[in-house]
Amino acid sequence: MIVVVDYRAGNLYNVGNALKHLKADFSFSGDPGVVAKADKVILPGVGSARAAMTSLATQGLCDVIRGLKVPFLGICLGLQLLFERSEEDDTECLGILPGTIRRFDSELTKVPQIGWNQVAWRKEGLLDPFAGQIVSGIPEASYFYFVHSYYAPSNNGSTIGTTVYGEEYSSAVVSGNFLGLQFHPERSGEVGLELLRRFVVC
Repeated sequence: MIVVVDYRAGNLYNVGNALKHLKADFSFSGDPGVVAKADKVILPGVGSARAAMTSLATQGLCDVIRGLKVPFLGICLGLQLLFERSEEDDTECLGILPGTIRRFDSELTKVPQIGWNQVAWRKEGLLDPFAGQIVSGIPEASYFYFVHSYYAPSNNGSTIGTTVYGEEYSSAVVSGNFLGLQFHPERSGEVGLELLRRFVVC
């Protein structure tokens, strides 16, 4: 059973519709016991880092997520929360990955980024035993749908995919069983659904 974490801040509707389309066995839950026993976990994300972390902490989900050993997928804000901190309201995040989430420079480009952009996959990501199952074979420079004002810098050891928007940043990261995608696969057409399908069956 895939559990989509319901922390009262995520884009559950679109993720759920995509999983239904894929005929995946899933449920929504904010119960720490249910999340801890899941076969796979998806952390969707829409909203602010501070509100999301407050909700996760209130529901007793922070340590549960940190301790997961099953395949995990963080989407958009769900990727950002994997890092140590976010510049958004100077928020302490989950700390699964090292580094700080930054805000796009409004002098370089329009903030937020809304729309389609390309992802360039790094070879090390294709070789990763977990991420490789999901991103290997996805066409180079495929377009995905983005909506965000904050980003993970690309100069960290977890980066497996990059995107350029004013500057290069991490649009996909992996560490062990934790995979994060800055874009919304559930809103990215057939190529996005293919990524989700691979996560469902991995």
